[in-house]
Amino acid sequence: MPNIKSAQKRMELSAAARLKNRAERSRIRSAIKKVRSAESAADGSASLTEAVALLDRAATRRLYHPNRVARIKSNLARHVNSLA
Repeated sequence: MPNIKSAQKRMELSAAARLKNRAERSRIRSAIKKVRSAESAADGSASLTEAVALLDRAATRRLYHPNRVARIKSNLARHVNSLA
């Protein structure tokens, strides 16, 4: 346990941020799985829109590297186009 007040606060803030980041990454992974498991192009397209919005927000907040987000979005779009 930290003895210094600022270190204690930093520890609490880090724990809260860790939980938020974990939940957000989980939502993103679920959205990606939903796109990949889509049976039709219409379902895939709707799921892709949601996933892209979550991924873009994650890139803006640096939860994921922007290049990684671009790569994931590209792969998902290719998958949805292959369903059509």
